[in-house]
Amino acid sequence: MVLTWNDQANVLACLESLFKVVYPNLEIVVSDNGSTDGTIEAIREQYPQAHLLENGENLFWAGGNNVGLKYALAAHADYILLLNNDTIVAPEMIAQLVQSGEADRSIGLLAPKIYYHDQPELVWYAGARVSMWRGLLWHVGIRQPDRGQFGRQVSVDYVTGCALMVRRQVVEQIGLIDTAFVAYGEDVDFSFRARQAGWQLVMVPSAIMWHKVGAYWGVFSLRKIRRKLRSNLILYRRYAPVWSWFTTIPLFMLLDSLRVLLLLGAGRFRVRRGQA
Repeated sequence: MVLTWNDQANVLACLESLFKVVYPNLEIVVSDNGSTDGTIEAIREQYPQAHLLENGENLFWAGGNNVGLKYALAAHADYILLLNNDTIVAPEMIAQLVQSGEADRSIGLLAPKIYYHDQPELVWYAGARVSMWRGLLWHVGIRQPDRGQFGRQVSVDYVTGCALMVRRQVVEQIGLIDTAFVAYGEDVDFSFRARQAGWQLVMVPSAIMWHKVGAYWGVFSLRKIRRKLRSNLILYRRYAPVWSWFTTIPLFMLLDSLRVLLLLGAGRFRVRRGQA
């Protein structure tokens, strides 16, 4: 299920890769958050086989994906893959993810290994770790050349929402994505809820894809920083030790703010208009 909003070129490229996928029982669904740039018309014309869910308004990441999850559950899907529209998938990716899920029924969420689209030799996601007492979340292997060091299936602390495959029983047990997160953090919260319910989360290295990182939001933007901060505060309130709210988390938030200021000085900060 591909979520999109006013990003015609990227979603069409994503669909092109999905229609090359080698998997016998696949339905390709697009959840459109009220696009006004001709996206809906272009999908109907170029990919009439795709099932189009027209939400009519911007439901953001959580709401738009929840529409897709409800559709998939009603269609009795065994696995549901949530994809950002700025991704390109390898033909075997879905088959590799499902194969790992079928080999171990305790696995509830699965992620592929993800590379930068513009620098395909560099890893963007080979797993993820969380340190709630410090208020830190990070991707394993990010910006590292892949020399085979990420060739083993590993447990992860969260599956990135960029490409999140979930077993239907997980959604039936823990519910939909929490719409309290307007943007960012929804995937972490969903992953934590799955882990608390007893499900395993894994990264499958044989399943690969490429992500156009920053294709919409930019590397840094005022909106991105503001929304990340808001979402992180929700995560800390739910999952971080109470003592860390007054000690380590403020310290690490200060250090992260200093990092952003350094990036500002280096000219890597930009404002991007668009999704509100």
